[in-house]
Amino acid sequence: MTPRPHRAHLPEERTESTAPLPPPELTEAECRRCGTYIAGLDGRYACGVCGWVNDHSEGHRRLPRADEDPDRPAKGRRRPKQLPGPPPEPGSGPEPGP
Repeated sequence: MTPRPHRAHLPEERTESTAPLPPPELTEAECRRCGTYIAGLDGRYACGVCGWVNDHSEGHRRLPRADEDPDRPAKGRRRPKQLPGPPPEPGSGPEPGP
């Protein structure tokens, strides 16, 4: 197993910008493991045939930070808690063996 890098060094400075991020670019390549023709966003790929995924640092542009995500919930809001599922019905458990 290949060890993961602890922290990738970002060459560009992190500046606070209110400008919208440019839309991602659709890119295409061959899977490095099985050769299947695959498509990805900004040079980041995942093969649906063999499961190969390239490292996020190989992309053409930096990934957006959480505060740059337009779909991020407003500060102070959390996701609602999931309610527990319905209780199991009587008699729906495993049947006793012989």
